[in-house]
Amino acid sequence: MKVALFGVPGNMGSEVLKTLAEENYIEAINLLVHDKKGLKPLVKALKKNHKKYRIIFGSVNDLNIVLDAIKDTDYVINMAAVIPPKSDKEPLKAIEANEVGPQIICKAIESLGDKQPKLIHISTIGIYGDRNYKHPYAEVGDPLIISPFDIYSLTKMRGEFTVLESNVKQWTVIRQLAMLYDALLMKNVSDGLMFHTCFNTPLEWSTAKDSALLIRNILRRDQKDELNETNFWKHCFNLGGGEKSRVTGYDTFKLGFNIIGFEVEDFFDTNYNSLRNFHGEWYSDGYKLNDLFNYQNEDIYGFWDNVLETHKYFKLAKIMPKKLMKAIVIKRLLKDANAPYYWKKHNDEARMLAYFGGVKKFNSIPKEWKDFPLLCKGKLPTGEEINYEEFKNNVTRLEHYFDIDKNRNEITIDDLRNVAKARGGKLITKEFKDGDIFTKVEWENSDGEHFFARPHTVLYCGHWLNISYKEYAWDFDRLAKKDKMIAQVWCDSHDIDEDRFYWYDKDYNAHYKSLR
Repeated sequence: MKVALFGVPGNMGSEVLKTLAEENYIEAINLLVHDKKGLKPLVKALKKNHKKYRIIFGSVNDLNIVLDAIKDTDYVINMAAVIPPKSDKEPLKAIEANEVGPQIICKAIESLGDKQPKLIHISTIGIYGDRNYKHPYAEVGDPLIISPFDIYSLTKMRGEFTVLESNVKQWTVIRQLAMLYDALLMKNVSDGLMFHTCFNTPLEWSTAKDSALLIRNILRRDQKDELNETNFWKHCFNLGGGEKSRVTGYDTFKLGFNIIGFEVEDFFDTNYNSLRNFHGEWYSDGYKLNDLFNYQNEDIYGFWDNVLETHKYFKLAKIMPKKLMKAIVIKRLLKDANAPYYWKKHNDEARMLAYFGGVKKFNSIPKEWKDFPLLCKGKLPTGEEINYEEFKNNVTRLEHYFDIDKNRNEITIDDLRNVAKARGGKLITKEFKDGDIFTKVEWENSDGEHFFARPHTVLYCGHWLNISYKEYAWDFDRLAKKDKMIAQVWCDSHDIDEDRFYWYDKDYNAHYKSLR
């Protein structure tokens, strides 16, 4: 077996490489590497397997380079991505890697005809957008609602759509969760990105090592001919972390800061972080991949215990005065251009509206932690008390306007029509063979635009044409008034009378306008 890996030495890519290098049935691994940074220690760690892999320097945007990397391979595993905060600061690089890259990869694979390798494409759960306590659980098939100004998730959504609609013969899309990796704590105290995480956002985590085990187990089972289009290929999955890795934004900070002897309240004021417009949720269908591949070995609690055990110097932070630690670690980041305090100071009204609902709502955030309602401590944002554990165990699902649990071969034209109607549009195609979900059909969206997409892409993966597929713009205030599937989620965190259009200009500055 020969494998091509894209996205090394990224957080997931590094672990996948180290894991696959130990597999005897894998004869060769081609690495398409865009940046030499971080590669040297990885190559050193794999020294005993150095004959197994070939390093190809170049970009996923270069068709000839990609063709060289995938020739004579059996699998292409695309983990290449530009993620936040780099995607926020260098959006063009995010577009190249996350959006254009999948186009080039699919084109290269398609060109190989009958000798096509199988494609495992790593997407992101960021494409579900913002969730709160009203609909904390998501599943594949839910509407894709990219949070305004989240260029990472928008470009990843477009890249995923390319794969789903491509002529690659065998593919699978895996939506990666928030990922825990060894350097997470240090990397997340260098930018204002941490302030985008809402304290009450539901978050489910996976680890880079578990993700690598998943890829390894996929290849192991597939070489035994145990995988097919019924159970794996030509499907889309959420990479679940499991029940013990479901927390909130506040929990996440607490677990990280506890290992250095501090509490969230020692580092954060109540108004440091956004109230909405993040991307995170728990996953009602995350068990499906684990049932197939049994990869969930670490949970978020064990991960942080291991970090403290292997990085004992974190314990030294306990001797530092709390105010000094807050100033050194957190307060300096409030001046970063990616932080809400910076947006408020510099009158970035577009982002203050997107992430808080406006300056007025920002100013109304309780100043004391005792007055700030935290979901994980048994209080809804409304002030109502709940049993948090019972709340977490109450798995709710969105309405999909067809039976999403039915066998894919049983999908009828009425299912297509019902979904299109719920989305404010209609099905244009007049004839449809039951179960033929991979033949493209014609649709009309709520704005009267016609587009072609596979029923699988629309019904089972949640895609539906809107302006975010064509421009770097977000129009969900208006669309939620037409699209029932979008409204289910968008209206959980947006007032019904909100009516704004958000966009980036050619220099990727944030803008908005009221539509009334």
